[in-house]
Amino acid sequence: MKSKVLLIFAGVYIFSLYACGGDAVRVPKAHMYPRVSYPEKNYKDFDSTLCSFTFRMPLAGSIVRDSFIFEGEPAHPCWFDINVNALNASIYCSYYQISINRDLSRLINDAYNIAGKHNIKANYRKETIIDNGHNAKGILFDIEGPVASPVQFYLTDEKNHFFRGALYFNSKVNPDSTAPVLSYMKTDIDTLIASFRWK
Repeated sequence: MKSKVLLIFAGVYIFSLYACGGDAVRVPKAHMYPRVSYPEKNYKDFDSTLCSFTFRMPLAGSIVRDSFIFEGEPAHPCWFDINVNALNASIYCSYYQISINRDLSRLINDAYNIAGKHNIKANYRKETIIDNGHNAKGILFDIEGPVASPVQFYLTDEKNHFFRGALYFNSKVNPDSTAPVLSYMKTDIDTLIASFRWK
């Protein structure tokens, strides 16, 4: 009886060795991210008769007018998005004329508050002073971490005009997978800021 049990045990052991694939060692597959085809780096002029500014924008970008309605009308004709569909990204742009009801300090505070809303998920926020030499001054916010808008900025002439921009990805943000796209889009934002002019 003992020999039968040992024989069955040996048979099961040998069968399990062959069933496991012999010498092949199975290794889990590495995490992969989708391949991104980057548009060629070319720029065109944004120049609208409705807006009191101009700048250079990516050739792959398209202007989409703001459709968010306040009391039956858009907040301002110069509210728009620069959509870069190839990268599933958008730069949200808004413009305000500085006035008694909407003074410069309030607009700047709003820009800081909007950037500050990302602090809950942000690992770090860097603020860089902007002065492009063409009467456009402001702050660039670089926000690290799994945030909805990793780059935001505002530009003003400190008297009449205030322009704000924010980069958004139109998908769930994973900092590891969006890092190359973010780096690519930062170049476009830097070009926009450097070329920005008030009319």
